[in-house]
Amino acid sequence: MIEVVRPGPLATVQDLGRPGRAHLGVPCSGAADERAFRLANRLVGNPEGAAAVEFTFGGAALRFHGHAWVAVTGAPAPLRVDGRAYGTHAPVHVPAGALAELGNPASGLRSYLAVRGGVAVDEVLGSRSTDLLSGLGPPPLSAGDRIPLGSAEGLVDIAVDVAPPRRMPETPVLNIRPGPRDDWFTEEALTALTSTLYQVSPDSNRVGVRLDGPPLVRARDGELGSEGMVTGSLQVPPSGLPIIFLADHPTTGGYPVVAVLVRSAVPDAAQLRPGQRVRFRV
Repeated sequence: MIEVVRPGPLATVQDLGRPGRAHLGVPCSGAADERAFRLANRLVGNPEGAAAVEFTFGGAALRFHGHAWVAVTGAPAPLRVDGRAYGTHAPVHVPAGALAELGNPASGLRSYLAVRGGVAVDEVLGSRSTDLLSGLGPPPLSAGDRIPLGSAEGLVDIAVDVAPPRRMPETPVLNIRPGPRDDWFTEEALTALTSTLYQVSPDSNRVGVRLDGPPLVRARDGELGSEGMVTGSLQVPPSGLPIIFLADHPTTGGYPVVAVLVRSAVPDAAQLRPGQRVRFRV
C-alpha cells in the first residue's frame, strides 16, 4: 500500500490505456510518454503494461506502508527516499514506512514511477488509466489517497542496474507526415509549419499540446463533419494555431488535421513543457 502525502501538480494512474474502443466513443488514454512508461516497468521486472503513476512536473511525496522496488523514468525528477538521494532510470529499494519524494525535473514534464507488482486500482473498461477528458478511470491522486499494489509473485527477477536516460533537447524537432486534410491549407501555411519555431502554450494538458506561433492559413472555407482522430494529430482550429493531440484526445474532431506526428515523436511531444519551443520536420 502507498499513501499519497503530496501529489504534486498532477498525478494520475496510467497503464497502456483502452485501445480498440474508439468506434464506441471511448478514448484510448494511457501513459502520455509510453516509451518512458514501458521502461519503468521493465526496470522493476513488471510486464510493460502494468499500471504505474504518471507525475506532471514532479513535486510529489509518497509513504510506502510496505517495502517495495520502484523505478522513476521519463522527465528526470530527483528521487529521495527518507532524505537520501537516488538516481532515476534505475531500480531502487524503498523500505517499509519510508517516504519517497520526487523533486521537479530540470527538463521534460512527465515522470513515471513504477512499483514492482504494479498499481492495483480497479479497472474500468479493461484499464486502470485515468482519462481526464472522458472522466473514465480513477480520479487524479490527492493527498491522503491510498494506492493498492499488486503481487510480485511470478515476476521476472530485476536484472538491470540502470538504463541510460533519454536526452531531452531544449528545442525538440518532431517528425511529421502530411495529414489527411493538408489540402485545406495554403502552401505558405505548410512551409510555415516546418520552417518556424512554435512555442508551447500554458493551456496544454494530457488532451493536447497547444502551440503559439504563425497561424496556419486555410486554402478553403467551410467546416468538416466529425471524423476520427489519432494520437499525434496536428489539428488546426479556427485560430490557425495547431494542437498536438496526446493520450486523452477525443475520438473524433471537426477541425482539419494538417499533419500527424510519426509514432516515435509522440513521447517527445508528451514531454514538452510550457514556454518550450519546438520545430516540425517532414
